[in-house]
Amino acid sequence: MNIKRRLLMMFLMSLSAAGAAHAATFPEKPVRMVIGYGPGSSTDIIGRIVAQGLSEQWKQPVIVENRPGAAGNIAADSVAKSTGDGYTILFAQNGLAISIAANPSLPFNGTKDLLPVAGVTSTPHILVVNPNSPAKSVAELVATAKARPGKLNFGSSGIGNSDHMAGELFKVLAGIDAVHVPYKSGSLAATDLLGGQLDYYFAGMPVGLPQYKGGRLRALAVTAATRYPGTPELPTMQESGLKDYEMTLWQGVFMPGSTGPDLAGFVATSVARLLEDPAMRERLTKAGAQVAPLSAAKFNELYVNDIARWKKIIPAANIKLQ
Repeated sequence: MNIKRRLLMMFLMSLSAAGAAHAATFPEKPVRMVIGYGPGSSTDIIGRIVAQGLSEQWKQPVIVENRPGAAGNIAADSVAKSTGDGYTILFAQNGLAISIAANPSLPFNGTKDLLPVAGVTSTPHILVVNPNSPAKSVAELVATAKARPGKLNFGSSGIGNSDHMAGELFKVLAGIDAVHVPYKSGSLAATDLLGGQLDYYFAGMPVGLPQYKGGRLRALAVTAATRYPGTPELPTMQESGLKDYEMTLWQGVFMPGSTGPDLAGFVATSVARLLEDPAMRERLTKAGAQVAPLSAAKFNELYVNDIARWKKIIPAANIKLQ
């Protein structure tokens, strides 16, 4: 072995040892969890529960920092450009994959600058309307929209987010014309739906489920291929006549792409351990989420496949994200 190769191997071994040592003592100070949506949004609600659980497990504060805007990409960009020392993590949803698929000019590389670490939940959206709406079923909502083309409007937590795309798929598959109204968080959209400023909203479960269960909003359907365990009385969109309709909201933990494998593995193991706790699973379920733990490898597979899926769907359905 020549001297240059030996020195290179010694250098790489030293880096590996340093990374392992860092992971063994991590965290030694507060960790920042960045969320790209406003307080009260579905991702914020679930992210805060995860942050609290990690705080208790790590014996260090995990401080949530809301950085809403640009469909979560302001937050994603800040984490992508952060140091991979473990002290900055991202709690994101599949709006991230949609944005990457739709916008090749993002200021970060979504598959290189961000590292999928652990999947946490995978939950359908719930289609809700104001209780005074004449629509008592998906079919009646479609009929109303067709009778008033371009007059109905629907909300979302931002352009390109999962709830927005749920609404766009509905337009395409139902053959209707409706106006999209983006908000900075799902809670704001739900508030305007309650106030009569919106006609319908594909809410994330953590936002829409309490409103439905409390009788403040009427629910028409869920967006998964099968009925949601928390609302077995509600049909799916497919059961409601849209046979090709399926949409779920996944959420999980990402770290900067520069994060070493030992440190990323430690965080992934921590999240997996958290989701094995019956009390944590119950808490997430009560918040309207469907717990779906994924290893780093499986979460990366979901992430990459979702990007590829939306790269096909967006142009084929002529969905406009501008």
